[in-house]
Amino acid sequence: MREECTECGGKGYEVLSTEKCSECKGTGKSKSVNLMSLSQKDVNSFLKDGSVCPKCDGSGEVEVRKTCAACNGKGAFYKCDICGKPIDGPINGKEACSTCGKVDIVHVLDNSCNQDELEVGKMYRATVNNLANFGVFVDLNSNLRGLIHSSNLSTPLEAGASVVVEVKEVRRDGKMDLIPRQVKDFNIVEVEKEIPIRKSIELDKFIGKLIKIEGEVIQVKQTGGPTIFTISDEEGLISCAAFERAGERAYPEIDSDMIITGTGEVTSRADRLQVEVKSMKRLSGAKEEAVKKRIDEVLDKRAEPAEIEFLVESEILEKLRPAMRQVTKQIKKAIMRSKPILLRHHADADGMTAAVAIERAILPMIREINGPDAEYHYYKRAPSKAPFYEMPDVTKDISYALEDASRHGQKLPLVVMVDNGSTEEDVPAMRQAQVYGIDMVVVDHHHPDEIVDQYLLGHVNPAHVGGDFGMTAGMLATEVARMINPDVTDEIKHLPAIAAVGDRSEAEEAEAYKQLVADKYSLKDLKDIALALDFEAYWLKFSSGRGIVDDLMDLGDKTRHKKIVNLLCEQANAMIDEQLTACMPNVKSQDLPNGAVLNVLDVENYAHKFTFPAPGKTSGEVHDRMCQKLEGRPVITIGYGPDFAVIRSKGVLMNIPQMVRELHEEIVGAGVNGGGHLVVGSIKFVEGMRSEVLSKLVEKIGSVGVE
Repeated sequence: MREECTECGGKGYEVLSTEKCSECKGTGKSKSVNLMSLSQKDVNSFLKDGSVCPKCDGSGEVEVRKTCAACNGKGAFYKCDICGKPIDGPINGKEACSTCGKVDIVHVLDNSCNQDELEVGKMYRATVNNLANFGVFVDLNSNLRGLIHSSNLSTPLEAGASVVVEVKEVRRDGKMDLIPRQVKDFNIVEVEKEIPIRKSIELDKFIGKLIKIEGEVIQVKQTGGPTIFTISDEEGLISCAAFERAGERAYPEIDSDMIITGTGEVTSRADRLQVEVKSMKRLSGAKEEAVKKRIDEVLDKRAEPAEIEFLVESEILEKLRPAMRQVTKQIKKAIMRSKPILLRHHADADGMTAAVAIERAILPMIREINGPDAEYHYYKRAPSKAPFYEMPDVTKDISYALEDASRHGQKLPLVVMVDNGSTEEDVPAMRQAQVYGIDMVVVDHHHPDEIVDQYLLGHVNPAHVGGDFGMTAGMLATEVARMINPDVTDEIKHLPAIAAVGDRSEAEEAEAYKQLVADKYSLKDLKDIALALDFEAYWLKFSSGRGIVDDLMDLGDKTRHKKIVNLLCEQANAMIDEQLTACMPNVKSQDLPNGAVLNVLDVENYAHKFTFPAPGKTSGEVHDRMCQKLEGRPVITIGYGPDFAVIRSKGVLMNIPQMVRELHEEIVGAGVNGGGHLVVGSIKFVEGMRSEVLSKLVEKIGSVGVE
């Protein structure tokens, strides 16, 4: 293998300086000439221009040269084609070391090769194409066909058979004479055309030219005609079309996530550049690692988060900056690699604002990299009814992802979870996703369990740095969105205030975010938007509701925003009033040993079912009414059904996740699980053990401290 010396550019020397030619004294003319040795053409030139100095070739100057020390004047380095060991040069016509040169070498021509790569006397692997009376035609690759004359055939050959041939002659008309060779022990050397590697951003300069590319396979899509490979290099994406037969998969050995090299001609198709593939193969070993490292290094640099100042001053946010940068980087790298983004969020005002903030940041990037309609193929937002990743959610996500991978050749998605994903309840779903190689990142404010981190590439949670649930997911996700794409700041900076009101945050940051947009949104405006979002989330069920949610968050038409928010708030308040009219007379209250007032409501028997507000929201509204009635006192409200209980509290120092763990261990056969925030959450259990679980729960609540 010959590699041109980069130090001297293949010349074998370096030019130190130039000086006046000593032969002609700088004139460029020869002092004397033998007219008898000149041709008629040279005589005419001599009579017209005079003689040319042979030493300086008429320039009058000569170069002072120094032999290149790097290549010792050879202009190139040679490596053994078999083992890669450095050698002085070809040995007996073979570019192999003394050891490997003892074994015959059979060359395999890549489809990019033409007659320029053929050498008389070398052996090549060929495939029998067809038979004729005067011999056998064989293909050395898709471009080169030669003849084995019948006089050179000792045994008959069949169409499709593999044969080793030696190139005997290449005629002026391009026809080749080949001789079959019987070789037992031989080494294969793959031959590629020496073509410079081109990047995706420079393809427009080489339309109609043969180029070479290297990169990672992002997607493989079979059409009714060619197979379309989407290749990612360090600068962008390259669309490559490979054709075998109509509708037949080309290069079936090449699949997503592989590192490949390919050659082809750059063409323009419907205002988009495409490479018509002549050859493509998977790289392995050191070559694969080198290309992958080169791509990773560039993408890693391009995926660096923007250096932003947070919208509000916050010690918790500053401490979370490294974790936020990690999540941001994972999201940006996924987009750059054309990896679909699946955005999972809790279906309430906090979760919806968190998700939409990130959505607004990433969609422009997805369109820029993958085309104007890419958001329909590389992005999906899906709400979760529970504040954790439920089994029905992950089952649907895996199913849809595998279908997309099978039908469209897409990669499996990066799951971005906001306002869920931090608790032990998420683990079963996470483990399923991990089996299929689906990566995840989390931006959440529910009280975290350490076990989840082993399943995540990044995790933002205020509890990790001494914060609590008051720093809502909507606040955190908005700042992450700004790290991804600072250009969206103005359109999303009001979302943290909506999240703060919707999740009833009392954190200092919540007040700061509300003050940040106070000139445009009053506290009533924010409460109305949050209520409208909660109301619409109930009816949307598992749909993202993208268009209407954008209107509710004031991300579209201003007039329509006001109209839809006012209408939904009117409907929501009417249904809440109707629900509380039925519920409040059935609320039972009692004083606990710690001085708190406990309010309980059987939402199964004393609340309207299958309508807004749902049991959790109903319990929250009842709790608000009781807090107003018992102002100044610590209050706990429990709304319970046959197999669940929803807990809301104010002024009580509880730790609901810890209580759930204790109840699970202490009450055998109750199947207690659940969680949430420290003072707001829910519990599930088996129906037959409801009395035991609720009694023990009340006992634990009555023993904790109060403010």
